[in-house]
Amino acid sequence: MKAVVVAGGASGIGAATARRLGAAGHRVLVGDFDAEGARRTAAEVTGAGGTAIPHAFDLAEEDSVRELIAAAVGEFGGLDGLFNVGADMRALRGDTDVVDIDLAVWDRLLTVNLRGYLLTMRHAIPHLLERGGGAIVNTSSAAAFQGEPARPAYAAAKAGIGALTRHVATRWGRDGIRCNAVAPGFTATEAIRAAERWPELEAGALRRMHSPRVGASADVAGLVTFLLSDDGAWINGQVLNIDGGTVLR
Repeated sequence: MKAVVVAGGASGIGAATARRLGAAGHRVLVGDFDAEGARRTAAEVTGAGGTAIPHAFDLAEEDSVRELIAAAVGEFGGLDGLFNVGADMRALRGDTDVVDIDLAVWDRLLTVNLRGYLLTMRHAIPHLLERGGGAIVNTSSAAAFQGEPARPAYAAAKAGIGALTRHVATRWGRDGIRCNAVAPGFTATEAIRAAERWPELEAGALRRMHSPRVGASADVAGLVTFLLSDDGAWINGQVLNIDGGTVLR
């Protein structure tokens, strides 16, 4: 039974992964900027018979990230895994192109979506080493591999996550730490399905992929749970696309 931090577990892929980890018998700390969402996810895990606690934190603030990891260690007696999935999706509205983007938007997206992952790993790795190793999974995106006419800051952050993932894998792999990333394509979270433009969004996504359906949060949660488990023990330093065949490489 592993102790795992889900950094960004209030909704979507993070919440689905927390539920999946709880069902597999792992102890989960659900962290998120959305405190109420974190509490809701933790309650869903415990309601299904699992073990989970919520913790409000801010990926942009190092002290807050430090407290997140410390809370997991204090509650569970140690740390075995970390899933980084948090992001500032609201700032994407201003993520236009390299000519027009407001630099405050660029800085915000890189601070939360990339620097935040560095911070969680910085504070988690010493505790993983104390356990003789552990597993980290970061969330990249198909946007890291596809050229898009918009979202340059988001794509740059997600591409940077791949570099950070490989760095951690090579620096601490022989010490028993595995670090991988998942790169989801279009994933129909509850929020996306509730959007007025949902039929249009779904149709557009299906035109870009080699699959009869779009992705669901549970699809990504299954892969993340595998990578955090002992079954993924010989996978390290990889960025795995999970996108219905959108990116083929």
